Amino acid sequence: MLKPEQIRGARAMLGLTQAEVAKRAGISTTGLNNIERGSSDPKASTLTAIQQVFEAAGVEFTNGGEPGVKLRRKDPV
Repeated sequence: MLKPEQIRGARAMLGLTQAEVAKRAGISTTGLNNIERGSSDPKASTLTAIQQVFEAAGVEFTNGGEPGVKLRRKDPV
């Protein structure tokens, strides 16, 4: 399950605004803001939609010892 810190980090890596991510995920900007601040308990389907936005843009989420986020490494041509 995505953590607020991962969502904020992914958004920052990609240089996207909350409004851009919210629109792509089909949720309100206020909803995304609340999720990023940890002040709401989103449905699993909402978190999945947000995750799909970031993964489509080349982000990978890690959930090992510490939840994290990184840009997918492109294979050399």
